[in-house]
Amino acid sequence: MRGILVAIMLFMPSAGWGQWQILDGHTTADLRGVDNVGKGVVWVSGTNGTVLRSEDDGYMWQGCTVPPGAEKLDFRGIQAFDANVAIVMSSGVGEASRLYKTTDGCQSWKLVFVNPDKDGFWDAIAIAKNGESFILGDPVGGEFRVFCQMGDSKWGEGCSQDSFHAKKDEAAFAASNSSLLIQDGLCFITGGSLSEMICRHNGVYGKGGKIIGGNRYVALPMALGTSAGAFSIAQRDSNKLLVVGGDYKKPNGSLGTAAFSGDSGKSWSATTTPPHGYRSAVVYDPDAKTWITVGPNGTDVSVDDGRNWRALKPDMRIPGAQVDEDRRWNALSLPFVVGPVGRIGMLRPEALKGR
Repeated sequence: MRGILVAIMLFMPSAGWGQWQILDGHTTADLRGVDNVGKGVVWVSGTNGTVLRSEDDGYMWQGCTVPPGAEKLDFRGIQAFDANVAIVMSSGVGEASRLYKTTDGCQSWKLVFVNPDKDGFWDAIAIAKNGESFILGDPVGGEFRVFCQMGDSKWGEGCSQDSFHAKKDEAAFAASNSSLLIQDGLCFITGGSLSEMICRHNGVYGKGGKIIGGNRYVALPMALGTSAGAFSIAQRDSNKLLVVGGDYKKPNGSLGTAAFSGDSGKSWSATTTPPHGYRSAVVYDPDAKTWITVGPNGTDVSVDDGRNWRALKPDMRIPGAQVDEDRRWNALSLPFVVGPVGRIGMLRPEALKGR
């Protein structure tokens, strides 16, 4: 969403300790794309055609070749397969939304898809376990734009005849490449005039919500307005889902910043103790059995599936800790986090202990 109301600070939650170790990616680009492939391989993307790659868990970063014609593009999403193969997505109006692919560790790139909608704007890219790839775009002509690709087929619109109706002034957000969820079917979240979870109705998510044209629409208890709504969705298992967001123009506002579902998204409840500000990304750490969410004014964690959140503050007793390492973050792919002006962090091993 190109432009993305309601929020006030209700309280200051009690703090946990530990935090992010700041890494040096040798860039000043604003970073919003991050994908930790595993085995030490992590990819990062951002403004001005920036893509970075590490093969040693972020100790050293390689600045990638800028894809052809991408010098002014904003790479909001990146999905990688290994140390050599990755797809990067830019977000912008019309042809400024593009996909590039590398198969040689980012020494070279191939332009594989350009937004066919002159008024369109891409928000997120995700790849399913079976290799099926999806792009979510803002509404064009009253319908959210969903494109897909499978195997060796070309990118095209949708993977079925489904259409995803959008209300007036409803859109999605390209804040952290996490407004699209495809683990158990195709779902995405929205904001603006209305905040919803919209899913292709395939039986996986039951019959909750309103069914329109074969798809399911479930309202979310999130902040509303041109700069507000649901920004990020994540899943613990087939039943437990979380969304975070708020109003990005009011980063300290905590009203309408998080909601949880325990029934596969059929119904949603507003969190009891919310994150202490607007949040752009959320993930679940299965090892620590903890949810973690980030935003411009801080980091929060939840150990009760999103019902209550508390701030995760820096522990200045740790050598190298920085007083602001909990702040100024955009996107997550644990243990990595990225933010503006080349900011990259890695969750310290002790960060979630004693949470």
